[in-house]
Amino acid sequence: MNDLKDVKAAARKAGFDRRKLAHEAAHGELAAARLLEYLEPHAGQTISGYMPIRTEIDPLAVMAKMAQSGFVVVPVIEGAGLPLKFRQWTPECEMLAGPFGARVPADGAWLEPEVLIVPLVAFDRSGGRLGYGGGFYDRTLQMLRERRPTVAVGFAYAGQEADGLPLEPTDQPLDAIVTERETLVFG
Repeated sequence: MNDLKDVKAAARKAGFDRRKLAHEAAHGELAAARLLEYLEPHAGQTISGYMPIRTEIDPLAVMAKMAQSGFVVVPVIEGAGLPLKFRQWTPECEMLAGPFGARVPADGAWLEPEVLIVPLVAFDRSGGRLGYGGGFYDRTLQMLRERRPTVAVGFAYAGQEADGLPLEPTDQPLDAIVTERETLVFG
């Protein structure tokens, strides 16, 4: 198991390096336009976005647009080993500092999303995703998918693509990946 842990750590480091370079090239607005196009058929559903940290691609403009026709929520980490909870977000809501530097709404309804915009460190062309290593999205997606159809769309820079990600059976696949270059849909 330590071998896989080491392989994942190396893949994560390489992914962070690629993401930093892609972020500096700043093509996020092209990716946001593609993401909005992908999400338009889901207007009116509860959609989870995220508050970008460090070099993550920024979904806030898309989240604001989607909040005009439905509920938008953001993840709240309640503790290690637990699935995420989701609190309603609006562009003007009061935000507080949350775990790992991501901001969270000060108050608002707790809702379960039907569609999740998922941040990532790296992805592959088959819907594989490498995250930060805490397993929060994997646990959450598994829980939500056991309850009802749930769509997970990875949002990333094209430069975050990698071949042969070290994935485990517990890693939840993405239904789509949106970058500034293309939209990949799986299944």
